Amino acid sequence: MISATRRWFRRNRTNLAVGAGVLGAGYLAGQYLLGKLTEARQRMSEERIAKENLRRRFEQNQEDCTFTVLAILPAATENILNAIPVEQILEELQKHKAERLSRSVGPSEIASSAAPSVADDDSKSLKSFQSESYVHASQVGVADTGSASASTEGAEVPTEKKVKKSKAQLWNEMKISSISRAFTLLYTLSLLTILTRIQLNLLGRRNYLASVVALATPAAQESKIHLENHDDDNLEHAYGTDFETNRRYLSFSWWLLHRGCIDLMHKVQEAVKEVFGAVNPRDEMTLEQLSNLTLEVRKKVEGATEEERRTKKWLPYLLPSPSQEAYVLRESGMTDASSPPTPSLRRLVDETSDLIDSPSFTHVLTSLLDAAFSQLIEIKIAQLAYKIAPPPSSTPGSDVRVQDVTDIPDPSQAKTKVANALAIFCRQAHSIGSGINNEYLAAIESVSQLEAFAAVVYSSNFEFETPGAAMPLPSRPATSAGPDASQSERADALPEGGDTDVGFESAWDKAEEKARAAAEV
Repeated sequence: MISATRRWFRRNRTNLAVGAGVLGAGYLAGQYLLGKLTEARQRMSEERIAKENLRRRFEQNQEDCTFTVLAILPAATENILNAIPVEQILEELQKHKAERLSRSVGPSEIASSAAPSVADDDSKSLKSFQSESYVHASQVGVADTGSASASTEGAEVPTEKKVKKSKAQLWNEMKISSISRAFTLLYTLSLLTILTRIQLNLLGRRNYLASVVALATPAAQESKIHLENHDDDNLEHAYGTDFETNRRYLSFSWWLLHRGCIDLMHKVQEAVKEVFGAVNPRDEMTLEQLSNLTLEVRKKVEGATEEERRTKKWLPYLLPSPSQEAYVLRESGMTDASSPPTPSLRRLVDETSDLIDSPSFTHVLTSLLDAAFSQLIEIKIAQLAYKIAPPPSSTPGSDVRVQDVTDIPDPSQAKTKVANALAIFCRQAHSIGSGINNEYLAAIESVSQLEAFAAVVYSSNFEFETPGAAMPLPSRPATSAGPDASQSERADALPEGGDTDVGFESAWDKAEEKARAAAEV
């Protein structure tokens, strides 16, 4: 038996050797493939975690933008309300009414006498302003039902020292001021929203890159010898993650809040005077006519043609000129405002300026203004002044009661007195500039192009963040479809020559194509 077994092994030793070799090679190949599969699975898991972390960072950044806008918007609102004091004009109109009543009837007959038709119209208009606008008690010194308070006001401020204006002049001022104030706040809110998105997403991009570089260079972080380095080759300063650089950069929004909004207000006032100057507050106007006049104002401010809108320069309203940067830093409370800006800060400001001057900025801003003006005219004015029921897709405000609106077969032909619409303009100005539960900000942030623009800002031009190109950068996040696009999409979005503007515009075009494709689906 043993000899037979030996003879069998001797006869088949070649086959057994080949079989053992095949089995060994198969085992090694299996182990190799298993290792590769495990490595690929681990790499995919790491990429998925990295994308999820990046997405969370991006979404948190957008929430921070919203809270930041709500926090600093009241500063611009206060400046605009002080520059256009509609409530003072209302007070003058009430004084006119009280004086007219005191001259026409006796004090005992004021409460019971019927006013003429013209006076009745004025009374209804003034009551509309009182009920529909935020007028402080200290600002309104004359009540509609008595003349005693009128004499008190006259005692405090002698009428001889003031230039007396006619009722028609006051109503014209009321008309221009109410509309200009609301429109200026809409422009300011839209500009502040997109400026904040640019600032916080640029800082978010740099902080993200700094964290990736820190993880990629653990040896440098473990060094026990720390040398102070304020030059631009310091990674912390180069990527803008130091607190002082970020604080100085964000302080540039002071310009829009205190100077840019006032310059914009003058531009809007000129357009409103030109368009609404011939409108009589006592006349009736349809919602369609009001919408057309509003569009004419926008054309004069933003540009009448697509080319004019594309080349419109918004930068002077958003950022100071280089000669005024030190002034802005001083006014915003920077203690070291006299020191020259660091190269890191200079790069941030310059890139912000390039983004504001890009055609994509004006395209997104136009979409934001469309949403803001639609919220004011087609929703708020339509509901509160024209009593038109809101469309099913819109959410009516809390101040709109169901019994106040009516279904009209042709809403565009609904009519109301211009004075009634002015009262709503006056009230909505405070809502537009509110830092709490701002429906206009919600309407603006619902525009899809805004998030696409923020994604492009957050994830493009990473090659320009390299401090002297001293080390290779990790794969950068998406530039076109948000923060989770593929590497090939990111590479296609960047130009070969490294032009910042061209790269951004290419990335923006890809984002627009993806947004249109998603909308069609």
